[in-house]
Amino acid sequence: MKRLAAALATLCLVAASTAAASDDTFLASLEANQRPLVIQALPAAPASLRTTLDASLSLTRDPAEIWAARQWQNAMEPSVARFVKDEALRGELLQRVYMEARLARLPPELVLAVIQVESAFRADAISSAGAVGLMQIMPFWIRELGLPADDLKDPWRNLRYGTTILAHYLAVERGDFTRALARYNGSLGQTWYPERVMRAWQRHWRGPAESGRTTVQR
Repeated sequence: MKRLAAALATLCLVAASTAAASDDTFLASLEANQRPLVIQALPAAPASLRTTLDASLSLTRDPAEIWAARQWQNAMEPSVARFVKDEALRGELLQRVYMEARLARLPPELVLAVIQVESAFRADAISSAGAVGLMQIMPFWIRELGLPADDLKDPWRNLRYGTTILAHYLAVERGDFTRALARYNGSLGQTWYPERVMRAWQRHWRGPAESGRTTVQR
């Protein structure tokens, strides 16, 4: 489990290790480059949830940040197109994911991997357990963190919940991605869900800095 946690932390901070021809060799290759993950404490969750991105999106941003966001969006767009056919919706989704991830201090590629695993990008998805939307949020979180009027099928509100909850679990687990993802899934103590998210991350959601590297073989 410690090896997997180190591998997940490495994906957040550095470019991915050279891909292998099978899942087992791929996981082994991640052990070669280990660096500690630094996680900053989150602000109070209710304050984060009760705001919107409108103010952030309207602020004047540094040209370098705008360029980086566009590069990221261009790199992610072909993979998202497999799930979201509407071009305008796809562009807004990517912009929202990028901004929400930055607000929560998460890798935006990780957020995309979680969305793929949880809902395959279906904003109206509802699980047998009652989890709702893109990031499969359980309704009790509205009572715990949000407002009674919150609609978890609203993809943008769902993103705010999901990124806030995941970032909270990362802070609780002191940067341990394995345990944080397992908490998010409700399977703490097991590694199948973190492994699934990690593989989706590495196979489909490689950032601009990694786009020229060899991809993992399917």
